[in-house]
Amino acid sequence: MEDVLEVYEKPLSAKEPVVCLDEKSVTLHADVRAPLPRKPGRVAKRDYEYERRGTANVFCAVEPKAGVHCTRATPTRCAAELAEFVRVLVDQYPDAETIHLVMDNLNTHCRKTLVDRFGPQEGEALWNRFTVHYTPKHGSWLNQAEIEISLFSRQCLGKRRIAGLGLLQQQASAWNCRMNHRRVRIDWRFDRKQARRKFHYRYKSKRSKT
Repeated sequence: MEDVLEVYEKPLSAKEPVVCLDEKSVTLHADVRAPLPRKPGRVAKRDYEYERRGTANVFCAVEPKAGVHCTRATPTRCAAELAEFVRVLVDQYPDAETIHLVMDNLNTHCRKTLVDRFGPQEGEALWNRFTVHYTPKHGSWLNQAEIEISLFSRQCLGKRRIAGLGLLQQQASAWNCRMNHRRVRIDWRFDRKQARRKFHYRYKSKRSKT
């Protein structure tokens, strides 16, 4: 926790951007009956019955202090899809000395994912572009990408029924463009001092003498 909170306290830097990553499963639904025609002054109505069309996945990454968003809908959240998304992230920061990447401990969130997809040389090169910060077990709430997912769920998905991956990709891309145009930032206020007060502990740096 201390490691993640410390990286959040870093000032905004183009050389060392702090990026948070997470993924969200999305259930696809289609209307069985066409919605009723809209009428002026009336709330739009749809039938309660729907057809389930399987699931898809959305990768969400955000640089909270800069308001830079990267959202991508994929058929699954398998390792290969994650590797492709990570390469997109790397391409977004060509001039960065290192990219601080905050993510949870999902088994695909590792070096092997990139090596398996792109081979040892390219996979290692991509992984070495990052300084990875894992959230602690049962501490995924420390990942600001969860806030990003919440925003995406409310603002993009809402209560609509999205029937297929193509439409989900279109809507995710449009939402991502709006967020980047507006430079929507996340105002994270939970720091290390607050953590120590809340959880009643004293932190001893590994660099300090014993």
